[in-house]
Amino acid sequence: MTLDVGLIGAVMIFSSDPARSANWWSGLLGAPVHADGGFHWLDVNGVEFGFRPADPVKNPVGASTVAYWTTRDLGQAIAVLVEAGGTLHRGPLSVEPGRRIAQVVDPFGAVIGLEQRP
Repeated sequence: MTLDVGLIGAVMIFSSDPARSANWWSGLLGAPVHADGGFHWLDVNGVEFGFRPADPVKNPVGASTVAYWTTRDLGQAIAVLVEAGGTLHRGPLSVEPGRRIAQVVDPFGAVIGLEQRP
């Protein structure tokens, strides 16, 4: 039996300050922030990036699954995120011919993956 899934439709980021996290990413991605109560989100190329309050037991900051965003220029993407206040967490690494990855921690503790494919 195999799991029948499609493309990623949403990525949830748990933050100590969801509004500030969403606004930080909004500034980098050029997507408006939507809000409903304590939930904030951005719609980027058909993917919802949601920001929710972290829970120290169920969803602590930086302890969730890492989603990888594709980019044409890994070095440039890392530079933009670090200049905006992020911290390089892992990489850049060459994982197979022509494919490179890295992870950056945003100023609010979320780990975001970046991937450059051949």
